[in-house]
Amino acid sequence: MGSHTDGDGCTEPDEHLMRVGHALGADDGCIADARHHAAAFLDQAGADHHLPVSARAKDLTQLVVSELVTNARKYAPGPVLMELSITARAVEVVVWDSDPTVPAARAADPGRIGQHGLEIVKAVTERLSVHQEPVGKRITALIAL
Repeated sequence: MGSHTDGDGCTEPDEHLMRVGHALGADDGCIADARHHAAAFLDQAGADHHLPVSARAKDLTQLVVSELVTNARKYAPGPVLMELSITARAVEVVVWDSDPTVPAARAADPGRIGQHGLEIVKAVTERLSVHQEPVGKRITALIAL
C-alpha cells in the first residue's frame, strides 16, 4: 500500500503505510501464528519504511495480539481474522470474531486468577474500541511505536 504525502513530500503521521490481513486457523497454534505474523509485520515495516519500531512496541503488539486472539478463540466459535496496519506513529491491531458479545474489563482484583486479558490490553494501548458487526464483533487496539 502506498503512502500519502503532503506538499513537502512527507508522509502524513496517521496515513497507513502498510496493511496485512490474516485468517487464523481454528487450532491452538493460531495464537503463536498470530504473534509471529505481528513480529514479521513490524520487522518488515521497519525495514521497508524506516520506521522506528522499538523492542517495547514489538513486545506490546505481540502481547495485545496474543490476548485478543486468545479471547476470540476462547469465546467465539468459528474463524478469527486479524488485520495489522501501521502509520508513522502507531500500529493498529484489529481482531474480528463471530461472537457479537462486547467484552468488558472486570474490576481490578489482585486475588483473581486469570481473566485479566482485557485489563492488560487497555493498560498498554493508546486506544481500544469494540464495534459490533452484522456478524460478530471487531476489536481495534492502537499501540504507539
